Amino acid sequence: MARYFKEQDIDEFRECFYLFARSGQITSLDELTVIMRSLGLSPTIQELTNYFKKKNGKMSFADFLDVMHQHSKVENLPDEVISAFQAADTQAKGSIPAKQLRNLLQHWGEGLSVREVDNIFREANVSNNGNVRYSDFVKIACAPVPDYY
Repeated sequence: MARYFKEQDIDEFRECFYLFARSGQITSLDELTVIMRSLGLSPTIQELTNYFKKKNGKMSFADFLDVMHQHSKVENLPDEVISAFQAADTQAKGSIPAKQLRNLLQHWGEGLSVREVDNIFREANVSNNGNVRYSDFVKIACAPVPDYY
């Protein structure tokens, strides 16, 4: 599996893996969930369960790399989010009013706090009164969080 990832990525995966799987193996679904989500992935519970069952309830680091490769082929979060925006964009403008985006971020799903939305808007250079090109916004919002946060 090492041929599918950059050395730097493998080092990050290894560090995260051994941080949470101190015995050298993942032995619970919770461990797998925490590790994958800590690495910025968003697998569903069903996907996690399937990965865990395929490995017979235990995963070595090599097994984990295999799972990461499998999952990286199916998950492309930025494209999924852009597709969701496009589905709601009946006039194909490619943008959404900032107030509407703020409302979505605060009230849908788990909902972000006002402070969290303010931070995202500041990072993405979004003004509260303008329109947001959702493809640009998604690229910024889905980018990895810098180490200094």
